[in-house]
Amino acid sequence: MDKVLLTAAALYVIVLLRAGGTFAVGWLAGAGARRSRFAGRISSARFQRAERAIQRWGAPVVAVSFLTVGFQTAANFLAGSMRMPLTRYLPALFLGGAAWALVYATAGLGALEVLGRLFAERTALGVAAVAAVLLAVCGVVVHRRRRAARPPRDIAAEES
Repeated sequence: MDKVLLTAAALYVIVLLRAGGTFAVGWLAGAGARRSRFAGRISSARFQRAERAIQRWGAPVVAVSFLTVGFQTAANFLAGSMRMPLTRYLPALFLGGAAWALVYATAGLGALEVLGRLFAERTALGVAAVAAVLLAVCGVVVHRRRRAARPPRDIAAEES
């Protein structure tokens, strides 16, 4: 149990620094955009409504974003660039970061322990499991690259 708590504490510090840093970079980028040639677009009524909505209702999105893969950086950056008040952002950061740290500490340590036992007791099976995971990841990467390299289909030509 001590190992889980220590890992969770370390991950919590990491996520607070990383997400808080992303928020700060977003805040600075938003401030820079407000002084740039994009200031006219940013001052539109539509943008102002979106900014107010994010400032008011964005905290739950930030908190839940920590339980997703690939969305938390965007959510923290957007919260910063849209000037979400710290009184709303920090509780979401602390809550979401704690959930993230606990999930990764328990699931991560559990997965490492299972792999360690697998390699210690049945080395061939452990090597086979790691090889299967690596092959699956490589297959997904190759599939995505091939799909992205294909030219877009011409819908009008197909209908003729």
